[in-house]
Amino acid sequence: MTFKEFDFHPDIEKGVKIAGFREPSPIQEIAIPIIAAGNDLVGQAHTGTGKTAAFGLPLMDKIAKGAIERALVITPTRELATQVSDELYHLGRFAGIRTLTVYGGVGYGRQIALINKGVQVVVATPGRLKDLYQKGKIDQFNPEIVVLDEADEMLDMGFLEEIKDIFEYIPQNRQTLLFSATIPEPIKELAKDILYNPEFISVISHDEATVNNVIEQRYYVISENQRDDAIVRLLETEDTDKCLVFCRMKREVDRLSEHLVALGFNARGLHGDMEQQDRDEVIKGYRRGEIKILVATDVAARGLDVKNVSHVFNYHIPFNPESYVHRIGRTGRAGKSGQAITLVSTEEFRELQRIQKEVGAEMQLATIEGDNRLSQDSISYVVEQLQDCEIDPNANLILKEFADTDQRLLLQKALSWILATQQNQLSDSIGMDQEMVDEMMELYLDEQKAVKKGNKKKRR
Repeated sequence: MTFKEFDFHPDIEKGVKIAGFREPSPIQEIAIPIIAAGNDLVGQAHTGTGKTAAFGLPLMDKIAKGAIERALVITPTRELATQVSDELYHLGRFAGIRTLTVYGGVGYGRQIALINKGVQVVVATPGRLKDLYQKGKIDQFNPEIVVLDEADEMLDMGFLEEIKDIFEYIPQNRQTLLFSATIPEPIKELAKDILYNPEFISVISHDEATVNNVIEQRYYVISENQRDDAIVRLLETEDTDKCLVFCRMKREVDRLSEHLVALGFNARGLHGDMEQQDRDEVIKGYRRGEIKILVATDVAARGLDVKNVSHVFNYHIPFNPESYVHRIGRTGRAGKSGQAITLVSTEEFRELQRIQKEVGAEMQLATIEGDNRLSQDSISYVVEQLQDCEIDPNANLILKEFADTDQRLLLQKALSWILATQQNQLSDSIGMDQEMVDEMMELYLDEQKAVKKGNKKKRR
């Protein structure tokens, strides 16, 4: 199928051609005819499947043909709002369709003026949009098509009540489209409230199959204190272009990005507590390739669509399988291969197995090999242990046996024996091999059996 078969307005077709679109993606092929026919829609699809064009092209085609005058797209974050607005502008510019991004953190005046002057497409975040409606600043803005993008993310960010309030201000005779990567129960309830007899479509299975086909997925089982060493070594040894490093918490983003910069890496952090101007600057720099390593939280990077991301690193394992798919889907775009690398501690290993099972991911266990020399951290560790060690009375008995041995040689032999016994802890290699992982799992299963056995005895 080609885009010509959708019979878009010539000016919209021109935008499609200039954008380099040739064949519609699965979500576009299914969604565009449904939206063009005027039906409400619930679409389940991940970021990177082409869903912005899936809803954007038919709504702009309707504007270009005079079928509707205005459309509203609601997104969870400022970054996604800016990105969606950008893409819609480029697809609709030859038809003279004006787009506006509306979000908090900046003055009201220009946003209100442009909306009231008749801008056709508004892309907004929930907080600012609700505020404008409540204050009566945009009473005349009555969109005929409303798109709720990344609905599950809005749920996670606590925007569900704002969304319900916003729809109280929007006319009932509208077409409503809801897109979400997952459809939890609250999203199903929301869909019942704001959509009329919607059609349901899903391209999740196709997307996940694509992810597994083009992205090489590896994981390293590490000790908690090896995390920084592991990410640094990987950044040094992997052939990266642009890469994303995902952290769970904002404070981790700040600490790790500062640590990487101190080591000479071209890295910057991105999270929700940053000033909007700083966030915009970081995203622009990353898109242009001026920043090579972006350390970010899931929320900050949600909807971030950047070309040529060669690697995604999970500094910490994500909280759920959906987040894992979202994260690694940033690489392996446009037919290119990508690398997804996850660091997982022994305590987190069971969670990784659950994600593997639910996502159907083919992850390969790997290790980071080092040389035989001890790192400075390992040398410092040995020195500290020796300095703090209390002298065992039996040491003198053993020392008598070496009365005729050169003291330096004896010390070297003693240190060599210590290093040999502490090899696993002091090794410059990072990550467990398959044999060590198997042993760890055996111990875990034995512990689980013992716990179950103990519980049975208690019940008796």
